[in-house]
Amino acid sequence: MKKALFVAAAAFAAPLAFSPIHAQDGNSRPQPVVQPLTIPLPADKPYPGMMQLRVDATDVARGIFRVRQTIPVAKAGKLTLLYPEWLPGKHAPRGAIAEMAGFKASAGGKPLAWTRQPTDVYAFDIDVPAGTKSIDVIFDFLSPTRTSEGRVVVTPAMMNLQWEQVSLYPAGYFTRNIPVQLEVTLPEGWTGAAALDGLKVAGNRYSFALTNYEALVDSPMFAGKYFRKWDLGNKVTLNVVADEAKYLEASPDHIARHAALVSEAVALFGVRHFDRYEFLLALTDELGGIGLEHHRSSENSRNPDYFTKWNDNDSERGLLPHELTHSWNGKYRRPDKLWTPDYRTPMQDNLLWVYEGQTSFWDLVLAARSGMQSKEMVLAEWATNAGYYSVQPGREWRSVEDTTLDPVIAARKPKPFASWSRSEDYYNEGSLMWLEADMLIRGATNNAKSLDDFARAFFGGREGDWGQDSYDFDDVVAALNLVHPYDWASFLREHMQASGQPAPVGGIERAGYRLVWSDTPNVFDRDRMTQARNADLTHSLGMTVDKDGVAAGILWNGPAFKADIVNGTKIVAVDGLAYSRERIETAVQAAADGKTPVRLLVERGGRYRNVEIDYHGGLRWPHLEKSGSGPDWFDRLLAPRRAL
Repeated sequence: MKKALFVAAAAFAAPLAFSPIHAQDGNSRPQPVVQPLTIPLPADKPYPGMMQLRVDATDVARGIFRVRQTIPVAKAGKLTLLYPEWLPGKHAPRGAIAEMAGFKASAGGKPLAWTRQPTDVYAFDIDVPAGTKSIDVIFDFLSPTRTSEGRVVVTPAMMNLQWEQVSLYPAGYFTRNIPVQLEVTLPEGWTGAAALDGLKVAGNRYSFALTNYEALVDSPMFAGKYFRKWDLGNKVTLNVVADEAKYLEASPDHIARHAALVSEAVALFGVRHFDRYEFLLALTDELGGIGLEHHRSSENSRNPDYFTKWNDNDSERGLLPHELTHSWNGKYRRPDKLWTPDYRTPMQDNLLWVYEGQTSFWDLVLAARSGMQSKEMVLAEWATNAGYYSVQPGREWRSVEDTTLDPVIAARKPKPFASWSRSEDYYNEGSLMWLEADMLIRGATNNAKSLDDFARAFFGGREGDWGQDSYDFDDVVAALNLVHPYDWASFLREHMQASGQPAPVGGIERAGYRLVWSDTPNVFDRDRMTQARNADLTHSLGMTVDKDGVAAGILWNGPAFKADIVNGTKIVAVDGLAYSRERIETAVQAAADGKTPVRLLVERGGRYRNVEIDYHGGLRWPHLEKSGSGPDWFDRLLAPRRAL
């Protein structure tokens, strides 16, 4: 406190240097300490030398990665090393700095002093003595061993190596200008896959050719005891690790559909923004779930029975189409304020309704065109989303574009009343908005033009170019106008930037369908409830209930909300009998007579009470229904484009 007071007062005359400043009420009132900028800003200049990164990933039992880096230095004095903080694809400061331990720096075998910057805990200042050509850094990355600690990235059968978790980089340079050479040691008998070039394998040691730090971070590795890969054509490989060998039994038809997905994507965009692309897919109940895009690869996880119970997993097969689409939309074409020269510069997420929203549109379209998903499943997912937004009260005050800031605001943590606060709706409402744009263009041009033309023009470019091409709002508007002249600026601002908008069903209606309600779930909701083992009663009681009777997803001002049920409330009994999904659905149906309430015994915090919910609308789930006898525009949208 005294030091801070001294620094704050230093700018005043000497007689006041050690005297507190008093307000008229007699209370002391300090002035802020000015914090100097001590971290070099990134510059687009070459880095003097090549980093070496060595990762020992053999400690599977404890999930510990042991890291050693050799980092060239240009001069003596202070060197600032940064741990990646703002991570592409996560759209937020999610660097796993808390899992770093045992950090030490040395030169020529002699320890070097270091200090973490208190105003930027991702920055490490190291005192480099004169004559030093390079320094050595070591640390351990203590990966989570249970979900309460974070996402699990190591199991007895597989691991997910993300290089930003096990490396640092020097401040003051664009990361694309920092050369790095990687070597990783895997457990004996394991196989790894990554979109890095120049692989050499010696025993269980994998080494790669020189790359740059940006490309390294963008090229994670999946490795596992049980591994298979398939060539999908178009320079794309499907690499799969599984909890057990039996889950790797894919049929020729399964692989053909994945190959068709790739062909449909290339047919849509016209070029490939990669010289090779690696799907990294984990079939697991143990590794933490993930769906993360990269320019030449993607990290994906699905249920272990992804292949072995193919017919039961239709709803699961939208992830790979989504992440593949990102190679064009998000990695090659990227909003100008989302592209950053390093991993310390904050990202601005405002245009994620293009980056993620249009990708969420194309993942459904490409899944249907390739046979990865059925038309029924695709329409059901749009129905589920449109149905939810038709009752979402948070639309009154918060725009879709404002939800693009949610990765920073909320970091995907659970929310008490998500329907009122809203969450990352730029994904699914963005998809519905782009559906309307597509149908608007098709209707105005009698199907001669569509959003396919926008995709080819906007996300296309030069074959094999896996750099980045940034854009802004006006660029999106201009590209749409080249496809079909329209007031696209107003259209996008109204749909994405304005609050208080109606349910986003314009695209559904232009396609010749309408949103309707049924007492049976659509196939998407049915599969989601089966996999989650819950009951989604959003459109009846205004909540979901898990297999143990615990309520969540409470709809703001819905029937459960009005009965003072909140997330975490446990439904112990329904009409005097122990909770089950069948019993609560039966009670909702019985209440449709208009006289009988839904009677529940609930518990929260050890306190029990009887609840009567005055709801009489019966079970309700959203569906899309063909309206009129006109053409089915969904058939035109979802028709394959590849050569058959």
